[in-house]
Order: sequence, then C-alpha cells, then structure tokens
Amino acid sequence: MASPFCLDYSPPNDEWRSVAERELRETPENVKKGLEELKDLLRNDDEIYFKDDDEVLTMFLRPCKWYAKSAHELMTRIAKFKVDNARLVENLMPEDEKIAFTEHNVVNVLTNLDHKGRRILLVNAGATWDPSKVNSDQIFRLFYIIHMLALLEESSQINGVVVIMDYEGMGFSQVKGLGPSFANLLLTFIQQAMPLRLKEVHMVKEPMVFNMVWTLFKPLLKDKLRKRIIFHGKKMSSLHKYIPASHLPKNYGGDLPEIDYSGKDWYPVISDEKVTEHMKMMNTFGKKKKSA
Repeated sequence: MASPFCLDYSPPNDEWRSVAERELRETPENVKKGLEELKDLLRNDDEIYFKDDDEVLTMFLRPCKWYAKSAHELMTRIAKFKVDNARLVENLMPEDEKIAFTEHNVVNVLTNLDHKGRRILLVNAGATWDPSKVNSDQIFRLFYIIHMLALLEESSQINGVVVIMDYEGMGFSQVKGLGPSFANLLLTFIQQAMPLRLKEVHMVKEPMVFNMVWTLFKPLLKDKLRKRIIFHGKKMSSLHKYIPASHLPKNYGGDLPEIDYSGKDWYPVISDEKVTEHMKMMNTFGKKKKSA
C-alpha cells in the first residue's frame, strides 16, 4: 500500500488537462507560443536568471495562462522579492526549518486532495502555535518551502491550492506574533511573487481577538485575494459549501478520520533527493549576480 505522505509526480490526466485548457488557455498552440516567447524574453533580459527548459518555464506560465509577458513580469517580481527578503529565503532548504516542521504542529498538509484535485494546506494559528518556539518569520519560511514543493506537482500547478487557517484557541500571544511586518511580508509574496494558484483561503474557528489581526491584513488585500478569503467561524456547514464533508477530516465536521499526523510525517518526503535537487535549482533563480 502506497504511503499517504508523497508528492504526485504523475503527468496531467484527462480531467486536469480539461481544467488546464478551460481555465489556463492550455492548448498545444498556446503552450508552444508561450514557451518560445518567454525564452526570448529571458534571453534578452540582463537582470534575471531562470532556467529556460520547458518544465521549469511551465511552472511560471501556467499561473499566467500561458501569456509570456505576464510570466516574465511575474519572474521579475519573484527576483525582486528574493532580493528584498534575502535574509529569509536565500538558499532556503527544508532542513533549515526541520525543527519547526517536525516538532511544532503549525503547518500541515492534508493527505487527501479536495473534490477539485487541490492540495489543502492547514495552518494552526491558534493555541497549537507557540510563537516563542516558532516565530512568524519561520512560519513564512515554512510557507515558502511548501510552495516550492507544490510546484513539483503538475496537479497543483493546474488545479491550484486551498488553505485552511485554523484559529481555535487564539490568544494575544498569537495575535502579537502576526504583526504588521508579517502581514506585509506574506501578502506581498502571495499577491506579487507566488507562482501558484491560490484558489481559496478558509478562516475557521476564529475568536473575537482575531479581529485585531484582520485589521492589519485587510487594508493590504487586493480585490482578487480578498474575494477568495471566506470566514466560517465555528460553522463547519459553511466550510462544506466549498469543500464537501467527504473530503475533510472530523476536525472540520468531515467524514474522514481525525487528523493524526503532522509535518513530522511529511518531513521525509520533503527532504528526499528529488526535492533537494529541485530546491537547489529554484534557489538559483532570481537577479543575476553583477560581476565586480
């Protein structure tokens, strides 16, 4: 029996190809045109470096619906983000946050996909999170690592990803941990420099003190992301309108078994040889180094 803790390296099936064509303009003609034009743009760009093989370029063309100019602009923003936040992301590897992954259950990924074939990222931002053990910079680094891993899955490139933010038991220590600098960092990344389709963000079990956090985030949200954030409180029936109970664990009123795993179970997957080589490659992308 295959382990539930694995990345899906399989090529797109008929259903995914249908989604890609319908939502991403992914036809043989558009793919050929997009790849050729993006290679030309990169070839004539003295500022940024990205490996120009088809597999890599596809990662950046898909979220831009195969428009080469848009993909090139995204890559330019990614390069700038990496320079601006070098202290957090430069040469970042999973082992750099091994303790946060394996000993503190802040970030988890459900072993099943949702009904639309999307990965579900679970963030425990309530009582489970101890900001004195895992600070907000580390949480961002965990997000950043996970997004790079998701790019290895064509299913995630095409179908996108979903996030469940669980605020159960949130207190003032967690509110303080999610301060203005974190809000700005996270939303700059998501809205300007993330080559993944973030389809939905579900806020669940948020207490009254959460309003203090939302006050920081709300002014920084662009319409596109704001419309994808849904508040459910403790009403899991509200969440089920977006993700059916058949695809959720009991923790969220679902039919699947209660979550009994964490990042500790996922860690061997994200530190294997293929992932390591992918991460090293991704870390070479960005602004070209100026010769002295």
